[in-house]
Amino acid sequence: MKSKKSPIKIVMIISLIIVALIVALVVLINNNNSESNTETSDGQPSIEGQPTMGESDAPVTVVEFGDFKCPACKVWGENILPQLVSDYVDTGDVEFSFINVLFHGEESQLASLAAESVYNQNPDAYWDYHEAIFEAQPSDSQEWVTKSKMLELASSVSNIDTEQLETAIDDNTQIDEVNKDTDIVNAFDIQQTPTIMINGIVIEDPFNYESIQNAIDSALEAS
Repeated sequence: MKSKKSPIKIVMIISLIIVALIVALVVLINNNNSESNTETSDGQPSIEGQPTMGESDAPVTVVEFGDFKCPACKVWGENILPQLVSDYVDTGDVEFSFINVLFHGEESQLASLAAESVYNQNPDAYWDYHEAIFEAQPSDSQEWVTKSKMLELASSVSNIDTEQLETAIDDNTQIDEVNKDTDIVNAFDIQQTPTIMINGIVIEDPFNYESIQNAIDSALEAS
């Protein structure tokens, strides 16, 4: 003889089913959130209007987020960049660009403003001036970026009109370009300098040239 199920047992069964469904839903949501959090951002900062070297149609783009007041950026520029230029930029494989980061406040801004002003005046003189600023960076943390220093460095580089540069600095002519860089830095959540990005992928150790080579070679194979 079949026994009737009590209302209490039916309620318990229904409750267990509801709980199981809720647990399954929570697990599904958490898994989806976890997957989205681990996705790498698919994006390369635009280098339109940025100082660049190399062929514009190069298959690989390397971007340095750097600060003229950053000692590590000075070291990277002296030890890594020349090798990168020799191996990949001069061969037409890489287009290299520099985006200003202002982690050191007013001095970083002034150096960036001067460099952007030189780029606007004469793009061909930019990289020599870029190098001159880093070469002038002292070994200690003293304040050294001043308008007079920026003009002095410009006078040591060919084809820069220092009077025009001084006016541009005084009038903040290129401040929008500096601010544009800051917007890019914020958009890509740049936390340290130098940060090196190769076709949208950040290199974990920018001083490991082998890692840079591997990333570029992989990008070239994929292009």
